[in-house]
Amino acid sequence: MFGRFMPQEGKFFDLFNAHAEEIVQGGKALAEMMQTFAGSSDAPQDPAENTGNVLSAAERAAIIDAIEARADKITHDTVLLLHTTFITPLDRDEIHLLITRMDDILDLIQDVAQSMDLYDVRNVTPEASGLADITLTSCEHVRSAVRLLHSMENANTILNFCQEIDRLEGEADRLMRSAMARLFRTEPDVRQLIKLKEIYELLETITDRCEDVANILEGIVLENS
Repeated sequence: MFGRFMPQEGKFFDLFNAHAEEIVQGGKALAEMMQTFAGSSDAPQDPAENTGNVLSAAERAAIIDAIEARADKITHDTVLLLHTTFITPLDRDEIHLLITRMDDILDLIQDVAQSMDLYDVRNVTPEASGLADITLTSCEHVRSAVRLLHSMENANTILNFCQEIDRLEGEADRLMRSAMARLFRTEPDVRQLIKLKEIYELLETITDRCEDVANILEGIVLENS
């Protein structure tokens, strides 16, 4: 009867790694979406007109929805395991906070993709594409740091990845401010301005959530190494 309360330390790290992989897949899908529509005024007007290999915003959003759903399942499994495991490898609050903050990253990636579809955004700026690239790199660093969390012998390397995530958040913030300034100076279409402003803000917020995860990882490392 006590079998389900036996330590399952490795399982938690497997779940963290699986979720981090979904974060990167979501980041890649979002960056590809932005690259497709960056500087393009001839994106397909509807799925029926898409006779080539270019996916529509709705199709790309659906891909990201599927990724986010898989990540939600991993989050649910992690929380369930947390409640059924007597001895955990990290503090229970740290485990719960880490997996939920990781899930926040994919929630925002999904928000961007859905906004692109719902607002019928067919032409994004190089700045939006640049922000998406920064978010992807941030997601990749989150994955790299999480993969090392199983051993505190990796403490210095984890902290280095966390510092790089912090740097990227600052870079994204600067790019967003520059993009906003240019948008309000040069965009004559008010509807396009409103759409792009929200896309910029959502993209930059993804790097904020990556920074949140980095801060949690730093705390775990400093407390356990």
